[in-house]
Amino acid sequence: MACFVDGFNLYHAINDLGCDYYKWVNLRKLLEFFIDRTAHRLVSIFYFSAFASWLPGPYARHQQYIKALRANGVVTVLGRFKTKILNCRKCGCEWSAHEEKESDVNIALWMLDRAYRNEYDRGYLVSSDSDLVPAVKLLRKRFPEKVVKAIAPPERRHGKEIAQVATSLASIKKVHLARSLLPARIYDSSGKLIAVRPYQYAPPE
Repeated sequence: MACFVDGFNLYHAINDLGCDYYKWVNLRKLLEFFIDRTAHRLVSIFYFSAFASWLPGPYARHQQYIKALRANGVVTVLGRFKTKILNCRKCGCEWSAHEEKESDVNIALWMLDRAYRNEYDRGYLVSSDSDLVPAVKLLRKRFPEKVVKAIAPPERRHGKEIAQVATSLASIKKVHLARSLLPARIYDSSGKLIAVRPYQYAPPE
């Protein structure tokens, strides 16, 4: 079994909850809520995102989270942000904006590539992004024997299109997040400190 996590989709859904400590979520523990561990084994987790390097605070927190995920066996696939110059038609003022690129394409490619390698028989997609519908549709067409479960981030609905092409649907609840938090400090097998939870992500006492 392989899981493909749309990091931006999950992050913004959690951000809308107003509970920043949910952002320090252990993806492996979270995804195990949706698996029958008596019948299936979670082999691979792929996390897709990009660094907002122009924002020092979020960038530093994201770096710590990436280190924590990697220490827990999650494969992280990073895209990039593209800078765009926008302008106001009324006053002519210009400003810079940033647009995330590559994550949707990366998710689609990795899902299909791992399917062609026959590395999973059940694929879980954590996203409510309708842009991934063509990838799921092609995956189901090429590999009709493979199961594709779409898991919606908290408080997000599955779009009609993804509901039509996925094998099954599920949704992340707040209770799943609350029971899946990473510890404050992450160490490797030798006892070396790998990552430290940002103070902004500390749960209430």
